Amino acid sequence: MNGQKRLRDYFVNIGRLETGKYNSITDVEGVTVGHVTLSNKEMQTGVTAILPHQGNLFKEKLIASSHVINGFGKTMGTIQINELGTLETPIILTNTLSIGTAADALIEYMLELNPEIGLTTGTVNPIICECNDMLLNDVRARFVKKEHIFQAISNASPVFKEGTVGAGTGMLCYSLKGGIGTSSRMMQMEHGTYTMGVLVLSNFGILSDLMINGKPIGKELRDAILTSRQEEKDKGSIIIIAATDLPVSERQLNRIIKRSVTGLSRTGSIITTGSGEVVIGFSTATKIPHEKTSHCLSFSMIHEEDMDLAFRAIGEATEEAVLNSLVTATHVVGRDGNERPAFKDLVEEFNISLT
Repeated sequence: MNGQKRLRDYFVNIGRLETGKYNSITDVEGVTVGHVTLSNKEMQTGVTAILPHQGNLFKEKLIASSHVINGFGKTMGTIQINELGTLETPIILTNTLSIGTAADALIEYMLELNPEIGLTTGTVNPIICECNDMLLNDVRARFVKKEHIFQAISNASPVFKEGTVGAGTGMLCYSLKGGIGTSSRMMQMEHGTYTMGVLVLSNFGILSDLMINGKPIGKELRDAILTSRQEEKDKGSIIIIAATDLPVSERQLNRIIKRSVTGLSRTGSIITTGSGEVVIGFSTATKIPHEKTSHCLSFSMIHEEDMDLAFRAIGEATEEAVLNSLVTATHVVGRDGNERPAFKDLVEEFNISLT
């Protein structure tokens, strides 16, 4: 996508299910993604915005849920998502110390779209997710400003870059350069064909644990480069955003997003104590009006017997999204000369096959 070499360009195909057109979260109709990348010496950070549909999310909310795999993180807005089962703003990804700025900007964006907020109706629940990019980025400088959040939202498109972009600019993955990755899976059921899309912000793992389609690529790379650098302890995180057009209740959606951990684990993650893993999922199948209607709301939901296919889809899409975040990333030299090599450069240098 967008001219980048992705996992499948290395002849690695994850799982059994077919991908969507872009093999991206944006294969779910209406979903778009935008970035602002801030990259200059000690400044290695940015913003990524996910727009779940192209209407007014506050007025037309989506069924949503969140799940904490390991809670070493500062995500904002998940309490209300899990209480009410709905999403009412775009989702913003950035670095740990920029969550306040991102929330302030997203609130301002929503207030401008909805002048009734805080006057004739309630307030708004901004969704902000973060990972810590302090190794490559001077996180204390707080380079992210409100205008960057506005720009990321306005830049949102069905086609976008992965790897060292947006919120992923300063992130690591398996001791190498990580960042933004995405993938999708199609689900063929008796009542229709549906899409599961995943986007990740990867910032976790140590090299020796890395697995690609069951092959211990990380150990090969570690042995090849161990003379020049040592592995760090895993102190990172991952944010997983799952989108689907599958008609589900918030309870069913929560069951589905929990299974993202199967894909995460297949890449080699052991989910360490210092790594925050947070999943947020939404379904575009049903829009919930903000204003009370005079009639009962009704919506479709799949049968529980259909759930296994959705479980498979999110696991496969998560696994491939993580690996796409790794293989699309580029080499970065950042704060205090700290650097992280690109996976693709090392694979070429040491002539390592991924299949």
